[in-house]
This record gives sequence, structure tokens and C-alpha cells, in this order.
Amino acid sequence: MTERRPRKDAARNRAAVLAAADTLFTECESPEDVTMADIATAAGVGKGTLFRAFGDRTGLIRALYSTRLEPVRTAVEEGPEPLGPDTPPLQRVPALLDALLCFKLDNRHLALALEATGSDSPYQAEHYERWHSLLRSALEQIPGLTNSDFTAHALLATVRADLVEHLAGRKSVPREDIRKQSATFVAEVLGGTGPDEAPR
Repeated sequence: MTERRPRKDAARNRAAVLAAADTLFTECESPEDVTMADIATAAGVGKGTLFRAFGDRTGLIRALYSTRLEPVRTAVEEGPEPLGPDTPPLQRVPALLDALLCFKLDNRHLALALEATGSDSPYQAEHYERWHSLLRSALEQIPGLTNSDFTAHALLATVRADLVEHLAGRKSVPREDIRKQSATFVAEVLGGTGPDEAPR
């Protein structure tokens, strides 16, 4: 029994920290405003607890992002169409990008914070490499489409957190307008005729 209590406490503290960080990143004016001290205070734990559990602020942000993204990741890896692995690539690529765009619209400040953690380049971040590999693999299956590696980079550029924040936050472009514009661009890249082919 004495061995299990620390584990239970650690799990409870971790959940409290992630919940507090989630709230703070959702409500903040800028992700840079959210500090480890703020998160510790909101979670009711000491700063040392945060550093022991997550290493540093970047580790905490990555853990929170991964937790928030888990439903999307599960749908992509195991789910049905239009996100799942059995979806034809012409339908899956727009669906993947729309899902990622919606996630970033819903988690703008957290996504900004995560993309800012790429030390030398955001393109070297683990989350970016995962999405790029997924898109590249799908694009390689589309007849007539060349240079799937660069195309995957170009498509991911349209859902970068800083662009999403610029459009949704600074310019106040409505969510559905952003989705429609993104779908139109993706359809053009894939050789389609318009956003009607993209997920809704």
C-alpha cells in the first residue's frame, strides 16, 4: 500500500497540472504569458512537482498537446472514413488537413506555444514530422501528383498555428470561412474543382 500512494498522488497531480495548463492556455491573451509558476499555482502544486513530472515548460506543453490531440490521433490511426487509414487518399488528405485545422482553431494558443518550442526549426519537431509523414504517404498514392514530400510541406504550411492565429485572432475571419478557403486550396493542389470535395 505504501508503494502505491506516491503513484496515485503523482497521477492526480499530473491530471491537475494538465487541466490547469489547459485552462490557462485557453484563456490567455498570449501563450508566452503562461508560466510554470502560473500553472503550479492554478494546479495547487509546487513548481518542483511540475519539473519532476514534465522536465520543463516544453515538456509540459508537449504532454498537454498530445493529450488534447489523442482523439484525432486515434481517428487517424484506427478510425473509419474520412480520417481512417482505409480512406482513399483523395478524400483522406483534405480530411486530415481539415481535422488539423479545426484542432488548431480550437487550441490556438496551445498550438502556438507548441510550435514555438521547435528549437532550431519547427520542421524538426516530432509532431510536425508525424503529420508530414502521414500526408506524404497519402499523397504518394495519388496518380499524377509529383513531389509528395514538398507538397506535404506546402499543405501543412496552410495550417501553421501562427497563420491560424493571424486569421482567426487578428483578422477575425470566421471559422467556417477559414475552413472553406483551406478546402478550396487543398482541392486545387490535388487537382479538384472546389471545396465540395472536402470534408464538412
